[in-house]
Order: sequence, then structure tokens, then C-alpha cells
Amino acid sequence: MEHLSHSEAETEALGACLAEGLSPGMVVAYQGGLGMGKTAFTRGLARGLGYQGRVTSPTFTIVNEYEGGRLPLFHFDMYRLETSDALFDIGWEDYLDRGGICAVEWSEQVEDAMPADTVWVRFARHPEHADWRLITIEGGRS
Repeated sequence: MEHLSHSEAETEALGACLAEGLSPGMVVAYQGGLGMGKTAFTRGLARGLGYQGRVTSPTFTIVNEYEGGRLPLFHFDMYRLETSDALFDIGWEDYLDRGGICAVEWSEQVEDAMPADTVWVRFARHPEHADWRLITIEGGRS
């Protein structure tokens, strides 16, 4: 399903809406370039899961963990990983088994490690309005 976001607040709201339907162990994989709204979407996911703290990009830590909501949220940034082997080296399978939600920025880097029931979220600039985003959400559990 494709959504049009006119602002960061709308992107966050879309993330919060998606969070309501997520169940333990699900993966939400993002695709899209720098500055497209991936971290804003994750802030919305966190709010939708009931987390009230600060949410930031895990660029330098690879993963940030947010607990205290309905489900834990594990926010990954795979930009600096060269292969999915590196993902397994940081304990990917352990995160999947912990029963939280794994939100994965730069999933293109490790696409072969994503489970079959991954929710794919693709971010693109609107062709006529550079500040707007086209956000496509596909996949998930049937």
C-alpha cells in the first residue's frame, strides 16, 4: 500500500499506525536513501508500541534497543555492514528470538537475511515535491 507523507509528523504517524498491527518477532525492513524519513518512521513505531523515550538513529552503534512499551523495539542501521554475515556476527538471530520488533534501516545491505514475512517499507521522494515522501508498505504475515 502506498502512502503520501507531507511532513515528518505524518511519517511518524504512519509508523505509529503500523506498530499497532505488529506482533512479536516481526521485522520491518526499510529501503530508501539518506534523509528519507526512516528514523522518523521508527520514532512513530516506538510511539505506537508505547515507548515514550528519545529515539535516535543507530548509525554508530548499529543497534539501539527501546524497551518499556508493548513490545521491545530493536532499531538497526546496516549502512556500515558489507554483508549479512556481519549481521549474524552481531547476534541477529538472538534479536529475532527475543520477541520484539526489529526495525532495519539500510536493509538492502542484508536483504538475504530478512525473514520471509518481513514488512518492507520503501521511501521515495515525491517527483514534484522534494519535501514529500512516497512510503510503500508491503509484506508481513498473512
